[in-house]
Amino acid sequence: MIDQIYGFGNGLIAAGWWTAAAWPVIWNLIKIVLVVIPLMGAVAYLTLWERKAIGFTQIRVGPNRIGPMGLLQPIADALKLLTKEIIIPTVANKGLFLLGPIMTIMPALAAWVVIPFGPEIALANINAGLLFIMAITSLEVYGVIIAGWASNSKYAFLGALRASAQMVSYEIAMGFCLVVVLMVAGSLNLTDVVMGQGKGQFASMGLGFLSWNWLPLLPIFVVYFISGLAETNRHPFDVVEGESEIVAGHMIEYSGMSFAMFFLAEYANMWLVSILAV
Repeated sequence: MIDQIYGFGNGLIAAGWWTAAAWPVIWNLIKIVLVVIPLMGAVAYLTLWERKAIGFTQIRVGPNRIGPMGLLQPIADALKLLTKEIIIPTVANKGLFLLGPIMTIMPALAAWVVIPFGPEIALANINAGLLFIMAITSLEVYGVIIAGWASNSKYAFLGALRASAQMVSYEIAMGFCLVVVLMVAGSLNLTDVVMGQGKGQFASMGLGFLSWNWLPLLPIFVVYFISGLAETNRHPFDVVEGESEIVAGHMIEYSGMSFAMFFLAEYANMWLVSILAV
């Protein structure tokens, strides 16, 4: 499908819609939009689902004021964050303070270019897709460290130290789990890994989910699940924020879209870890 769209764009060069030099730039912009917009929508409504689920466990309604059943709450939150001022502390290192959120969200979004959304629907169907994800996601810890150090706040610095220690530690366990999967699949290409799970006796019986790698590699899947919780700073591994100790951790001095970038990166990673699990 991606190849067909690319071929259609090449055909428009002959029709005079754009030049041969402009089409690669346009194509790359299209791919970025195809990844970022649906991902941001999924992230926004994941926050709504989480707030609704927490409300249910606490016997309360949760967000229900904006739109029917509160379904427009994420849009209202996004507009609020877009219009808020980004306040930079006087004692902060301004350049690094602004670089921290960018260094965090860019790898979180870049990892999605190799995720196969269908048999032939991968924005970058490279043979080292799994290695690319492991490498690009390991860069996020630098954004957290930069943010904690540049804020010149002891609470932000403590949060950054905790984040770097936790992310690096559990990244090793997650990496070994992914290595086991690539040994079973015999390929680093994520499309090949996914397609390889559709074979076997259970798949021929219409029970394809029993042919997935999670069942024969169940102990590895459990380790991956625990490591994923730690990598995304979810309970009970939320020591990075430590709300009862250091408030918001490395994000404590951030506001507006700079804070939203950390938030989006965290929830984009939750989607990524969940998708890699299957």
